[in-house]
Amino acid sequence: MGEGSYHMPLRARPGVAGILGCALIAAGGFSGLVRAATPDTVYRHGSIYTVDAHDSVQTALAIRGGRFVYVGDEAGVAPFIGPKTTVVDLHGRMVMPGLVDGHMHPLQGGASLMKCNLNYLQLTVQRMQAMIQDCLDATRSKEPDAWLEVVNWFQEGMVPAGVATTRTVLDELKTQRPIIVESSFGHSSLVNSRAIAIAGLTAATPDPLGGKIAHDVAGNPTGLLDDAAQDLVSDKMPAPTAEDDLRSAKAALDAMRKQGITTFLDAMAVPPALVAFSRLQHEGALTARAHFALLITPPEGRDPVVATASVAALAKQYDGGAIEAKPGMTVRNVKLFLDGVISAPALSGAMLQPYFEAVDGHWAAGKNRGPEVYFPAPILRALLIDVVAAGLEPHMHADGDRAVHEGLDGIQALRTAYPGKDVRAAIAHDEIVDPADFARYRQLNAIPVLSFQWEKRASDTVDNAEEYLGPARFKYMEPAGFLAAAGARIAYGSDWPVDPLDEWFALKVGVTRTNAPQAGPKYAGRLSEDVGLSRAAVLRAITMNSSYELHQDTLTGSIEVGKLADLIVLDRNVLTIPADDIANVRVLRTVVGGAVVYLDGK
Repeated sequence: MGEGSYHMPLRARPGVAGILGCALIAAGGFSGLVRAATPDTVYRHGSIYTVDAHDSVQTALAIRGGRFVYVGDEAGVAPFIGPKTTVVDLHGRMVMPGLVDGHMHPLQGGASLMKCNLNYLQLTVQRMQAMIQDCLDATRSKEPDAWLEVVNWFQEGMVPAGVATTRTVLDELKTQRPIIVESSFGHSSLVNSRAIAIAGLTAATPDPLGGKIAHDVAGNPTGLLDDAAQDLVSDKMPAPTAEDDLRSAKAALDAMRKQGITTFLDAMAVPPALVAFSRLQHEGALTARAHFALLITPPEGRDPVVATASVAALAKQYDGGAIEAKPGMTVRNVKLFLDGVISAPALSGAMLQPYFEAVDGHWAAGKNRGPEVYFPAPILRALLIDVVAAGLEPHMHADGDRAVHEGLDGIQALRTAYPGKDVRAAIAHDEIVDPADFARYRQLNAIPVLSFQWEKRASDTVDNAEEYLGPARFKYMEPAGFLAAAGARIAYGSDWPVDPLDEWFALKVGVTRTNAPQAGPKYAGRLSEDVGLSRAAVLRAITMNSSYELHQDTLTGSIEVGKLADLIVLDRNVLTIPADDIANVRVLRTVVGGAVVYLDGK
């Protein structure tokens, strides 16, 4: 089945249910479909990759009441076809479980689609200035005082590598407006002098806990802010309105269903996100199962009891209870940032050994190990134990090997405190892991939630990481294959909008460890010495394993009788096409709880 083999929606046998579905799309769009009673549906003549315990492939399935009631061959599905059954002929196309994205930031992702956007491009300073000036020129009516928020700045991809970016870059633009340019990684921002003045930053302003203000030789702020220091400026910006947030949430869901995402975890949920998605749920417009990890900041974590009580109250207010066929909300996770990012210029990942630095023309270990882990070990242990006591589960950000190590230590303390308790503790990113810690993931049942799209040669992994890490660490960079070989249960999270939302490119990278051909010869070849993952492993990571991470594995993640009918139909077979072609997969249909929430071309 080639890329051009599908143009119209999959043909359905005309019946009452099929006609009703078409009418709902025409009249009410996807929210109408979600509100409607789900008709009985049969899919047949397909290649149905079940992701069950045997990775079996079947040809037909039946759905009733939002659940799979049959999965098997053509002969067995016949009794499920009645006069009102919608029958979808797959014509041999691949069906698989809906994608479960175990780490993203949907409200920010949706908002980024509507802001001044640098689109993750590798830019010179001049090109960066030109793109921001275009945004300013297009919004002249907002002079002189409205903020300009610029998103998806690929800070690590600035060319030439190492070029300085300070407030001067923005001060040279033709505007009086305060400007903030947010790194796509989410851990750094660049602001102009107007923004610095509004925030009251001076040479005497101390670094906040878990953040850093860059200073020039005279001691003045350069405009670069890392991690918690960004809040010193963003707190001065007008907050988005409830309607802004609602538009962002709708845009996020639209992007997700086109990718085939049927469940997601908001990995840094704040109250506006809870309000927006809760409103969509009440309107019947939630088209994916929504999970939320409530943020506890390092300063809040200094008092674990108070911090835990605060997030537990929010969870009680917004958690929707038992997961059912119709998409709902669960609020059962807590997010903790243990460090920043391992790439230059930030080098804010917490490392066991110092970063390398250039000395007399060669690279050698320096003195900078990055910041201290943002939650000191005794506080982290106490916080994890209190969080679990409150019925919540930890989801930790850790990029550097010291942050990973201390995160695993915290999980070990958690296992000691609650032996036998089913706690699905997760560590997201895990970009550098000490080989001595590989086996601990399996031993502790700690879930590494990896962003496969980073597992390629690119400016952030080569130009701004390889030499800073040194050869001993770089050989293990993005260690998906090493972790899998050690028995870790790998889940997947896109981290959108840190990167564009492109799950199929990420899966391709997870298998091949290579960049797109258009990245050029500099970034050709595989990243590090990691062997990568098999196709079955990456598909399981983004279905069953991410479902396990979210305590949803008995309900989703595989196509099996009794499970919720979350599935996607693809334009090509991921198991048989050339590995590089996985990046070109197109989702033709997305189904959540038996209801069609996306049809290609509609």
